Amino acid sequence: MTRTLDTALTATGSTTGRPAMTGDRRRWSGLAVLVLGVLLVVVDATVLVLAIPSITETLAPSSTALLWIGDSYSFVLAGLLVSMGALSDRIGRKRLLLIGAAAFGAASLLAAYAPGPGWLIAARALLGVAGATIMPSTLSLIRALFPEARERARAIGIWGAAATAGAAAGPLVGGVLLEHFWWGSVFLMNLPIVALLLVLGGWLLPESKDPRPGRLDLLSVLCSMTGLIALVYAITEAAAHGVTQWQVPVAAVLGVLGLWLFVRRQLLLDNPLLDVRLFADRRFTAAVLGALIAVFGLAGVVFFMSQYLQLVRGLSPLTAGLAELPAFAGAAVASILTARLTRSAGARAALVGGMAVLGLALGALGLLRQDTSFLLLAVVFLAVGAAEGLVYTLSADLVLTAAPAAKSGAASAVSETAYELGTALGIALFGSVLTAVYPGGIGALPGVDAATATEAKESLGAAVAAAQHLPGEAGQALASAAREAFVRGMSLAAVLAAVLVLLGAGLAWRLLRRI
Repeated sequence: MTRTLDTALTATGSTTGRPAMTGDRRRWSGLAVLVLGVLLVVVDATVLVLAIPSITETLAPSSTALLWIGDSYSFVLAGLLVSMGALSDRIGRKRLLLIGAAAFGAASLLAAYAPGPGWLIAARALLGVAGATIMPSTLSLIRALFPEARERARAIGIWGAAATAGAAAGPLVGGVLLEHFWWGSVFLMNLPIVALLLVLGGWLLPESKDPRPGRLDLLSVLCSMTGLIALVYAITEAAAHGVTQWQVPVAAVLGVLGLWLFVRRQLLLDNPLLDVRLFADRRFTAAVLGALIAVFGLAGVVFFMSQYLQLVRGLSPLTAGLAELPAFAGAAVASILTARLTRSAGARAALVGGMAVLGLALGALGLLRQDTSFLLLAVVFLAVGAAEGLVYTLSADLVLTAAPAAKSGAASAVSETAYELGTALGIALFGSVLTAVYPGGIGALPGVDAATATEAKESLGAAVAAAQHLPGEAGQALASAAREAFVRGMSLAAVLAAVLVLLGAGLAWRLLRRI
């Protein structure tokens, strides 16, 4: 086993002077370190969810700024993942992982003490830059640690469980912290994880890189970053201001042009930043599209569930986190069982079945009302978590298996880009649905002046805060109207998400035929 691993590390360019692994114990300990890395990134993506009401009260962001606080991390992460994945293949996956972890700790400090919305958005963007160096390295190092397919599938299952369960557990962790500390504490919790990752990663992880990487094409990096970031910016601005704003079509055209130039250039290069010919493999394409569409539908709705639980149902941050705990359990169990389920049912049935369950569960969220039973919520959260855990883990395995070992960093980055891009696009697009529906639900109310009504239309948090300063029935009427409008908008977004994910399931079924 040790000889097999050493051979695999040599093939992928291990550069350590000592043997990278001395046996199973050290390899699985290395996996535990990689789990720390993925937890650092995915928990940070969702831990902020329950802090949104507190941030709204403290920093008073506009509805646009609120979307950017949620989006900036994911879309910067998405914009840089392909470039960072290719960079890890060239300079070493372990080296880039450790550099990224140190940068993540520094950016967490900036975010924790942000004095205003602009500062917090910038700090979240820096966290996205750092996170982009971590995620591709964690998945590609698994391929170096576990060259045997069956064992690698088990390792990816554990990695996927950490990723999906960590994302689901983010709100719970945030709830515990917010019960006792201010909202900045959700960022400070990253620091001990960063310290462990730096110490244990430097000791346990092997170095791994492409032995013949070629030079890093800076023009490809520029096209990739420009295309992805501009495209998400266009969707986010369209969500906040509509498509008539001049910057929306300009950014959209720039995004499409950047991605087109990126693809065209990759086809001409001998050592492309990303081998786009990988998409000729239907497993690879189905896995990437499956991950993107599933997360796209999920993220936009779940981002607003914390506001529903706290501001509509009146739960404390901790109780709201506990209410979402079934999603954590479902994601963890499904991710670990993915390899077994895939062997028994096949990759096609497993991926499509997971997406179908996710679509139906999101559709059930469209039936939410202000007094929906918590038992029904728990069942839906369990289904959402289990389906997402299955889809995410299986997609990562399919992508990694379809790509050559030497290009595992870039291939892993494609999988993570789909996840993060889906998150950013989901929040932006379904946020636009909520933004379009919500203000219309707050009409002229007795005892509510025009200035207060305008303030209340900015966000549900602003409406609840404004209602507290109005006397008696006027305040109750404003709060009730705002909550009803929010639930109506969120329900519509959930139904649209369900339709999209079910259409994606049909597409995956078609792509994976004869496989």
